[in-house]
Amino acid sequence: MDKSKQPFRKSKLSFRRRLPPIVSGDRIDYRNMSLISRFISEQGKILSRRVNKLTLKQQRLITIAIKQARILSSLPFLNNEKQFERTESIPRTAGPRARNK
Repeated sequence: MDKSKQPFRKSKLSFRRRLPPIVSGDRIDYRNMSLISRFISEQGKILSRRVNKLTLKQQRLITIAIKQARILSSLPFLNNEKQFERTESIPRTAGPRARNK
């Protein structure tokens, strides 16, 4: 068979396999905060399986571990530190119901 008549095949050398984010030795547990914190966004949301590159079973276990850590207060439900920061104080003005003496 000529090379011109062969079907197009993608080179296998261009494919680079990524390392899995969870090594087989890592234990998925609610106490393993270093592992759990890798799968949470800056806002405190659980990242999707597609973003994490996890298997379905691993994603389920991570989700359960994150929820357990939240319930036991070792992990916050929301990461909303920015809401409480104020750069400048706002003076209050008297509203329409202000009392006149």
